Amino acid sequence: MDENLKKLIPYTTKYKTNIIWNVTFNVLYALFGTLGMVLVFPVLDVLFGDGEKVSQLPTYHGITEIGNYAKQTLFYYVTKLNGTKGASYSLMLTISLVIITFLFKNLFNFLGLQHLMKLKTGVLRDLRDKMYSKIVELPVSYYSEKRKGDVMARMLGDVNEVQNSFFVMLELIVKEPLTIIFSLIAMFNISWKLTLFVFIFIPLSGLLISKIGKSLKGQSIRAQQENGFLISIVEETLSGLKVVKAFNSEAYFKNIFTGSTSRLYTLTNKIGKKNNLASPLSEFLGIVVISVLLFYGGILVLEDGSLKGSLFIAYIGLAYNILTPAKAISKAAYQVKNGTAAAERVFEVLETPNAIADTKTSVSVTEFKNGISVKNVTFAYEDQEVLKDFSLEIPKGQTIALVGQSGSGKSTIANLLLRFYDISKGSITIDGTELKDIKLHDMRELFGLVTQDSIMFNGTVADNIRIGKINATDEEIYNALKIANALEFVETLPQGIETNIGDSGSKLSGGQRQRLSIARAVLKNPPVMILDEATSALDTESERLVQQALDNMMKNRTSVVIAHRLSTIQKADKIVVMQKGRIVEHGTHDELIALNGTYNKLVMMQSFE
Repeated sequence: MDENLKKLIPYTTKYKTNIIWNVTFNVLYALFGTLGMVLVFPVLDVLFGDGEKVSQLPTYHGITEIGNYAKQTLFYYVTKLNGTKGASYSLMLTISLVIITFLFKNLFNFLGLQHLMKLKTGVLRDLRDKMYSKIVELPVSYYSEKRKGDVMARMLGDVNEVQNSFFVMLELIVKEPLTIIFSLIAMFNISWKLTLFVFIFIPLSGLLISKIGKSLKGQSIRAQQENGFLISIVEETLSGLKVVKAFNSEAYFKNIFTGSTSRLYTLTNKIGKKNNLASPLSEFLGIVVISVLLFYGGILVLEDGSLKGSLFIAYIGLAYNILTPAKAISKAAYQVKNGTAAAERVFEVLETPNAIADTKTSVSVTEFKNGISVKNVTFAYEDQEVLKDFSLEIPKGQTIALVGQSGSGKSTIANLLLRFYDISKGSITIDGTELKDIKLHDMRELFGLVTQDSIMFNGTVADNIRIGKINATDEEIYNALKIANALEFVETLPQGIETNIGDSGSKLSGGQRQRLSIARAVLKNPPVMILDEATSALDTESERLVQQALDNMMKNRTSVVIAHRLSTIQKADKIVVMQKGRIVEHGTHDELIALNGTYNKLVMMQSFE
């Protein structure tokens, strides 16, 4: 059994009742499908009048003779009906039995498909839930290496392919094979000589079909990877549409996109050609066998006389009855190849180890009492060292500002405090407890974050602020907006806090979005606030309003402020000047100005600007 199929089995256990019923109805479908063809025997017997005349009800001699017993019983009742009621009545009754049998066959097919549908859609839902949960849980570092579009393709397209492909296995291993087996048993009871041809045909056709589909999995993986790249291009283009248009780069991105669609076109056609070949090939091979059976069976009827004409016609009907499931099996075999490729990509994400996660020894911390200590921390993004032997004390109730040129490691400190990444060496502790030993949820409950890029979601003002506190009342939201200097502009919106702000908050200005992100942090009301260049992208008026909001928020709170505009951090209790991942100066604003060092040069440069 394929490894990816084994991994899928745990997702089906929840729906074992549906599986049991599906298998049961598939067995009944196969049985009644064969019975329907078998019941054609007496119809032909009535029409041709050459059926075996049985005047006594046969005796049952065990399972090994059941085929002959069933046949003799059938001919007994046909003989009896012909004698007592006449051929017309016998014909009408046998035709009615055929109709009823096929009615039950199709009813069981419908019921089986209903249970299969519930299984498929249930597993699809559970896989998507698990996939989304995993995507959210994986560390930020995972997405610095992966294209977001590729992850989206795996969650949407590949999971769907798994659902469509793998669950044909239930048809593959139950309904279709049983239809073939039951038909072969009936055929063997009619003529074992003719049936030998069918036994030779099945493995030969299976071998030929599997040989053609051998390369299908590899091509499917490449097609799914290309699909992920395609979605990435669309996602990146829409995210950066203003840049694309401003730099007249539409043609450049169109070329990248059309290149991807061309590669996907070629791959899809190659896969489609092999998929499309499965059904006609299996049907053609089936017709070849039917032709051979017609020739050899015709000899047995016309020259040998060992087979009656009515039984031979029914036999051909049974042989043709094998063709449909044989086609379905060959087609399913191809679909499973596609599903295997998709499942590989899905489980690659699901099985990605999460380096930043709770352990059995993680402790719960719900209060912030003394302070944060960063000691001798070294950190690198892949091979690029960003912090080297970095130490910093953040006492409770104080505002610590981090300043320095771009690339000096300021934002990295924020990422490490929130444990978006784990440090390489050293330690970060909260009230003496190592950061990595604290439960992630508890640790992040202690922090609030306001970034330079005010991240908004497509929804209402209230929806975006409630992220800070899911069960917040409208009154709490209004209080947070007031502290964030945002209430005035929110009240002018068409529907107040219930106004939709558009994709990424596109209906609002940068300053308005930033004040909403501050309101979100205020609503959370954490003991420690991290402000990562929260005002650097704003105009003077917006900066004044946002800075007032920040000052309101930081009162009586521990704050780590990463600042580009030095005018915003003059009141900080301690200013730390960073350069190439190290601290070169620290002190109050006045102390650092008096030093006449790096900080003073930065102030002078900004004053000059």
